[in-house]
Amino acid sequence: MQTHEKVEGEPASGWMDKPERSNTLAIRFIVWVALTLGRRVARLFLFPISLYFLLFAGEARRASRKYLRKVLGREPRASDGFRHVHTFASTILDRVFLLNGRFDKFDVHTHVDAAAQAMIASQRGCILLGAHLGSFEITRAFADEAKGRTVNVVMYEENARKLNSVLKAINPGQGQHIIGLGKVDSMLRVQQALQRGEFIGILADRGLEHDGASVTCDFLGEPAKFPSGPLRMAYMLKSPVLLMAGVYRGGNRYDLYFEGLVDMGNPQGMPRSELIRQAQQRYVERVEHYCRDAPYNWFNFYDFWKP
Repeated sequence: MQTHEKVEGEPASGWMDKPERSNTLAIRFIVWVALTLGRRVARLFLFPISLYFLLFAGEARRASRKYLRKVLGREPRASDGFRHVHTFASTILDRVFLLNGRFDKFDVHTHVDAAAQAMIASQRGCILLGAHLGSFEITRAFADEAKGRTVNVVMYEENARKLNSVLKAINPGQGQHIIGLGKVDSMLRVQQALQRGEFIGILADRGLEHDGASVTCDFLGEPAKFPSGPLRMAYMLKSPVLLMAGVYRGGNRYDLYFEGLVDMGNPQGMPRSELIRQAQQRYVERVEHYCRDAPYNWFNFYDFWKP
């Protein structure tokens, strides 16, 4: 896989221009059903919701088909598109329970490689790099519940504003662990959290900076842009970096994967640009691996390969 970095100004990735396709009242209704009647009953509503999305979200449907064609290696059927959307809807519903502290409702299997185990055992603050693949919330809940380590989420606060406002209403305390980008004190808050030995979670497949700095990598057979900001930030803060993936397997089953990606505090004499390039390549390769392993878990419903 070849990569090259682009640092000149360019338009932000297309996902930022897409309004969240969520109706606040509908979400509140599903939240009420989930917390009042339980997960099994709430999941019944996912079928009509997924069908509606598939029928009326034309641009998202086309993006889904393009992705599925690449990852499946064949022309996707209507059932593939429905399963893709239904998997996404399932993980969104499960966030309701996870934000409400109901980790016990899920059958979770964790897979931690030796490098990640060593980084976690060191009690140093770590940056967790994920993607819009599977469930980040199950990963955060695992760290809070099993490891006793706070996970601070770095994100665009305006993205998915309606959905996040509903989920925050379930557990207002979750908001204190969100570090919004673009603020004067954003980097300082990240640094302080790392110094306290906490995790910093970043979904690093979409642009995280307004200047458009990116690296172009081969992803599922076609060049795609990935933001270089998260790894440049890790280098500046001399932080260990782990790859994380919370893959939804159906029913109430999740597989959590943690892999050591790079220790920016121990560059071993490697030049900055090469260290970041190798880490970026490793990140994209592993994201592609999990897409092929669980193809319906990729939740970027826009043209990810659009120049």
